Amino acid sequence: MLYRIDPATYQAAYDSARASLTRADANLEVARQKAVRYADLVKIEAVSAQANEEAQAAQKQAQADVGTAKAALDKARVDLDFTRVTSPIAGRIGRSTVTAGALVTANQQAALATVQQLDPIYVDVTQSSAKLLGLKRDLESGKLQRATGNTVPVQLVLEDGSVYGAEGRLAFSEVSVDEGTGSVTLRAVFPNPKGDLLPGMYVRARLTQGVNRAAMLVPHAAVSRTPRGEAQVMVVNAENKVEPRAVKAEQSIVDKWVVTEGLAAGDRVIVEGLQKVKPGAPVQAQEAGSAPAAATVAK
Repeated sequence: MLYRIDPATYQAAYDSARASLTRADANLEVARQKAVRYADLVKIEAVSAQANEEAQAAQKQAQADVGTAKAALDKARVDLDFTRVTSPIAGRIGRSTVTAGALVTANQQAALATVQQLDPIYVDVTQSSAKLLGLKRDLESGKLQRATGNTVPVQLVLEDGSVYGAEGRLAFSEVSVDEGTGSVTLRAVFPNPKGDLLPGMYVRARLTQGVNRAAMLVPHAAVSRTPRGEAQVMVVNAENKVEPRAVKAEQSIVDKWVVTEGLAAGDRVIVEGLQKVKPGAPVQAQEAGSAPAAATVAK
């Protein structure tokens, strides 16, 4: 229980309604007994048919009075229960906006307090409607395959850059687009037993929505831009010479580009020493992270 409203008035109304129901029950019993007697007496013509009909009608009216009294008692019970303000959910209560003795009214603008559920906790993330449409097209065309079944795992990156220890799941996607931002809201659910996640906290979410098995991850340092703004990389061809290669870098993930066109398995991409090489120049390629040479490549 969070608050207690003075119950004196509502308790009196409840007691009155209960007494009215007791009286209605008593009247019904009297009417019932009379109706039974008149039903027997009218058979031997000891009472008139009209008197019997009036007795039967009086019983039905008494039954209706009992129903009305029960409804009034139920309403009084509800009003009395409302004097005990309880939390509808399990959570943590914030600061109270009222003190003992304060006046409260029904439908008032200011809430008495706010109770927030912390375990599990909801995290709302946004995605542009354009990217959502592109994702649906790629899934339908087969360019992307669904990463999982019906559930979509979600990972959180906290404000300090650390990754939240528990994995969440995507609960639902909003059915409308925000006209101001052109984005769709997605809601994820995360377990929060220690209360590390708090309402209003800024976090970033990572969702695996689809898998492109033909794409490759190339370090940012390996991708440059032409004067026309097109992405390109330098590769070492079969003759160990530098060759520029136009690629399609669709998305950046942490420190790497997702390259979907222009590279194939086995291509050697130069990731270090780019300032020392030129197209057509012979190079001695080495694995990335090994001893420095004219150019270092990643296979």
